[in-house]
Amino acid sequence: MSNIHDKWCEPHSLEGKYVNFFKVGHNAFEFVIDFGQVYDENQEPHIHTRIITSPVYAKAFLETLRESVEQYEKNITDSANDD
Repeated sequence: MSNIHDKWCEPHSLEGKYVNFFKVGHNAFEFVIDFGQVYDENQEPHIHTRIITSPVYAKAFLETLRESVEQYEKNITDSANDD
């Protein structure tokens, strides 16, 4: 699978983390996004990554994520129609 991020990062320098929990907070100057894992509803999530960014970059991230989800959904629909 080709990825645009391969242009910027050496694959061996990246560490992948599974996320099934996230929380977003903000103030007047920054957005804070915590990523983590939780497996039991009664447990506290284990936060492993915190991203702090400006509102401008948070909005750019939102748009990029929206476009990626739309492309994913289009690919799923196209695959289902090919069957």
